[in-house]
Amino acid sequence: MIDTSTRNDNAASDRSVDTAKAQDAAAPEVATAPASAPCASGAPGEVVPIERMSFGSAAVGHLSDGKTVFVEGAVPGDVARVELTEEKPRFARGRAAEILEASPDRVAPPCAAGCGGCPWAPLAYEAQLVAKRANVVDALVRTAHMDAARAEALVGSCVPSKRQWGYRNKLELSCGADGAGRLILGMRPEGGADVVSLDACPLAHRNIEGAPKALRGALRYLSGGSDLGLFRVGVRGSLRTRDVEIALWTTPGPFPRAAAAKTLASALKNTSVVRVVADPGRARKVKKVEAISGKGCWEEEVAESRLLLSAPSFAQVNTAQAEKLVELVLAGLEVEAGDYVADLYAGAGTFTLPLARAGAEVVAVESAGSSVRDLRRNAERAGADIDIIGGDAARELPELGELDAFVVDPPRAGLAEGVVASIAAASPRRVAYVSCDASTWARDAARFEQEGYRLIRATPVDLFPQTYHVEVVSIFERSGS
Repeated sequence: MIDTSTRNDNAASDRSVDTAKAQDAAAPEVATAPASAPCASGAPGEVVPIERMSFGSAAVGHLSDGKTVFVEGAVPGDVARVELTEEKPRFARGRAAEILEASPDRVAPPCAAGCGGCPWAPLAYEAQLVAKRANVVDALVRTAHMDAARAEALVGSCVPSKRQWGYRNKLELSCGADGAGRLILGMRPEGGADVVSLDACPLAHRNIEGAPKALRGALRYLSGGSDLGLFRVGVRGSLRTRDVEIALWTTPGPFPRAAAAKTLASALKNTSVVRVVADPGRARKVKKVEAISGKGCWEEEVAESRLLLSAPSFAQVNTAQAEKLVELVLAGLEVEAGDYVADLYAGAGTFTLPLARAGAEVVAVESAGSSVRDLRRNAERAGADIDIIGGDAARELPELGELDAFVVDPPRAGLAEGVVASIAAASPRRVAYVSCDASTWARDAARFEQEGYRLIRATPVDLFPQTYHVEVVSIFERSGS
């Protein structure tokens, strides 16, 4: 993550809160006590006008002494009585114990599960878009140390999602137990230990929205009181291909495959059930994938490409908005027939196949084994002649030679040390950088400019309505091109 020690107080407090694993992602309930009532701690809360959203679940205001405070459960324009939960020398954290004046941008969310999956749901959608763009501008100013006027000019309006709810093609459900020891499926709020049980998720496509309740009953029946080693359940559903895949993530050991296929078929109409044998935890090292029934993979249509995806392989959860990413990348690179283009962190081919279809000679680099296999299969199905390299981008990049253009779509941590210099050494005319984290993207933007590549535009794209996450498609051009 970024070192905040050299930034001003507000920047330090912003990033400290935004990266804190203990931050509660669920908006707390708003108290209805009269304005004079003390907070739950016994001390009177301070009245705080709320100014903006942070890059996180909290909104931002200032205490009477000028200290920045990050307030859960508030939105810009609220006047809130704030109960402090943590206080540090340069910032504080708190919760909205009471909303004294509601913002005109405050709305009633359709879901009150409190699982932490949609922390910005109380904020009107247009205000969400404005806040996301502001966070991208802020990242350039604070992290890349860019002039504020230039940052404002470079960052376009946030591209809205056609669906504000019901947009997710994937649910990742954690497994837990209720008070009686029975299996529950739901979400684990950021920084929380317990799983919040769900019956349905309004963020998900209609064909998988009710999957948590349906699968909970089926898996309780399947287990029959025994331990299946189940720690996670993934469900992917496509509105375009009608494919629905259930992925059961389990620890190694015996598993009732035939019974699972029969039970899950009656619980949720699916085209595939797979078992992913892996170690639990954040690393999730996959040992093997077993096809229990059906196709053994999931198919989605993105930007005129039919992609087959294995259960561990990454795919954007908002298909329609993923197509916006592809459009912006192709338009920004201005690829011509015969251009030699590298797609780093290529995944299963979201950008690779459209680049090849545009006439480019494409070399794709991907480190995840399942994605490499999927990419090769998808390229073959499309009849695309693509040079596919299974390996780490930082290691493989120096061997690629000179290129006309690059696409980079790295994980949240951004580009590894030295990758920007290696890209610059390949002397491409333009680089399209797609990012899911504005802070690490801004850090890398500064590195590109130090290497002679000027940021010419950045477009936020909202793939994740009701959350603080935003994708950024940015275009860098070699100086003198």
